[in-house]
Amino acid sequence: MLKILLVIGVIAFVYYFFIKKKPLINSHKKDDTKLQSNDMIECSTCGVYCEFDEAILSNGKYYCSTECVEKG
Repeated sequence: MLKILLVIGVIAFVYYFFIKKKPLINSHKKDDTKLQSNDMIECSTCGVYCEFDEAILSNGKYYCSTECVEKG
C-alpha cells in the first residue's frame, strides 16, 4: 500500500511541476498599453514623433499636423 501511495505522489509531483501549464495573467498588460499624454507617437506620413496630446487621429492613424493628414 505504501508503494502505491509513493508512486501516486511521484506522478502528482511530476505532473504539477513539469507538465501542467501555468495560467497566463494578462490583466496588468492592459494597463501598460494605454497611452499617456506625454507618450511620443510616430506620424504615419512623415515619421516625425510628436506627443500624444498634440497628435491628430484620422482613420485610425496618428499624424503630426494637418498637412500630413491631407497627404496621408
